[in-house]
Amino acid sequence: MTPGVRLFSAAFVFLGATVAANASTFTVTIEQVGSDVVATGSGTIDLAGLVAFPYCRPCAVSTPGVAPLYSLVTMNTGPGDLYTFASGNNPFGTSTGEIDASTSSGDVVSIYEGNELFVPAGYVSGSALSDTMTFDDATIASLGLTPGTYTFTWGSGADAGSFVIDIATTPLPAALPLFASALGALGFFGLRKKRGLALAAA
Repeated sequence: MTPGVRLFSAAFVFLGATVAANASTFTVTIEQVGSDVVATGSGTIDLAGLVAFPYCRPCAVSTPGVAPLYSLVTMNTGPGDLYTFASGNNPFGTSTGEIDASTSSGDVVSIYEGNELFVPAGYVSGSALSDTMTFDDATIASLGLTPGTYTFTWGSGADAGSFVIDIATTPLPAALPLFASALGALGFFGLRKKRGLALAAA
């Protein structure tokens, strides 16, 4: 086996082990982007470790937003199904009232006090979810958010799941993602050029 194939195989095995160890994770990243605060959610949710709440199937949420003291994050609006679990409240700030987002889009996903999880109506366990919401002319501080990573978990083994709220500690300039992509491209082409010269010398 060549070194390149061996490295690829090892990386594949490591990736497989990582996926197996983290059955499902849905992450909401909240960060300062220019003069706004943007929350972006993505991932999957494993329903196997959750308990369906029969009186809210389906029901609906009408207001996206956050209530940090009550561990409430509601991404977008629409009909959905409610599930319960026992993770415990893990406040990610001091604001007691719910602060409504200015705009939102994508899948409706919500968590509340570490024991309620709301997903799109008829959601199929393990399906990809993505959503976003924006708080115009706001800051992390004005929303009462405390920077850090907050994790809520349920289930175990293959049925383990988690909901992660990651509040960025530093502002993100609006042009930073594009700048990072450009740097990555330059690094890639630089590496190819360097490798080509090495092969030519050999």
